[in-house]
Amino acid sequence: MPGPPDPPGPPSPSGGPPAEPAERVGGGWTTSLSLANGAVWVGWYGPMQILLASQTALFATGGGMSKETMLAWVTGAGAVVAAVASPVFGALSDRTTSRWGRRRPWILAGSVTGAVFLLLLGRASGPWTMVLGWCLVQLTLNASFAAVTAAVPDRVPRLQRGTVGGWLGGVQIVGVVVGTGLAAAAGGIGAGYAACAVLSLLGVVPFLLHREPPPDAAARPAPVSARRFLAGLGFDPRRHPDLGWAWLTRFLINLSNALVLLYLLYFLRDRVGHPDPEQGVFVLTVVNAALLLATVVVSGVRSDRSARRKPYVLWSGVLMGAATLMLAGWQTWPAAIVAAALLGIGFGVFTSVDFALMTEVLPDAAARGKDLGVINVANSLPQVLAPAVAAPLVTHLGGYTSLFLVSGLLALAGALLVHRIRGVA
Repeated sequence: MPGPPDPPGPPSPSGGPPAEPAERVGGGWTTSLSLANGAVWVGWYGPMQILLASQTALFATGGGMSKETMLAWVTGAGAVVAAVASPVFGALSDRTTSRWGRRRPWILAGSVTGAVFLLLLGRASGPWTMVLGWCLVQLTLNASFAAVTAAVPDRVPRLQRGTVGGWLGGVQIVGVVVGTGLAAAAGGIGAGYAACAVLSLLGVVPFLLHREPPPDAAARPAPVSARRFLAGLGFDPRRHPDLGWAWLTRFLINLSNALVLLYLLYFLRDRVGHPDPEQGVFVLTVVNAALLLATVVVSGVRSDRSARRKPYVLWSGVLMGAATLMLAGWQTWPAAIVAAALLGIGFGVFTSVDFALMTEVLPDAAARGKDLGVINVANSLPQVLAPAVAAPLVTHLGGYTSLFLVSGLLALAGALLVHRIRGVA
């Protein structure tokens, strides 16, 4: 990761919002931020890929509810919490005036409490305690994630954000692979949650050791009432259409991805007939990750050098849609491997470049954490909607063929809408 040593934080104009950063960030800062990002994804995807599905299959036995429907309720409830938590904690970090900086206190608090709730989730005794535990994990890890993502526009200049976004995306998928691998290899549900909890906490430590300058006293936000704080959590897409279209693009592509991932374990077990579906999920995750890692940093660097974002987002979404549509008609283990590879290539490009694009349509430098929290809702809201869409498709409306057909069309729609963004090349 090229770059000079860590620069000081950008000065704030007297009484105004923080200045746009101008100095390139160094490799140490980028590495530590990437590890913190990956740690959050370990805490999310170990449960989402393996552990929650395994717990649900146990609790659904004899309970009068299918495992697919119960998993839909669990993940949907957690995603509702995530959709609310991300902008709230992002806004709170914007207004934090600690001598430790704005972002680090929330990263520390969110990671510590998230690890605790992962441990408690591993001891869930039934579906209701599982729902509660997963909601608390989503609440706390989103506090950490909101602060991690807000650190990028705080410190990274615009034409380095594709590169930094590439490293963030690369380590993010490593976090998914590691979380899935830990969950599959730990030897039990409780042990899997414990392993994810430890790693999700340790991963943020290097970034917490980096100094974050406290906000300039002249630019500290004025106190506001709770009502005004809550009223300011959203955004008006009529006033900021580029942010609105960018949000919708990310939402549709993430909804497509969520539909594919939600029942992956069940797809391999019930439709493909894989002899070891948990191991199959891990193999597909590794294939996907290998191709993602091969493209995520390279595409971010190329996007920075060309100063263009939209073509990369467009063609990555088209590739992801095509790969998912292929699964609608070819539901075998070899097809799953091919689709995982193509989705890895597409999502690698999308992850780095779309993140850079998002940071360039933020309307208010003083509210970066809040606005990125709103953007992060485009990641979490699909987790709410995916169960509501996927469960009836799989159980009543055509099975996995319908599921993958709808998923592929959503990805194509999201890719095409990127043309509506006017302020970014």
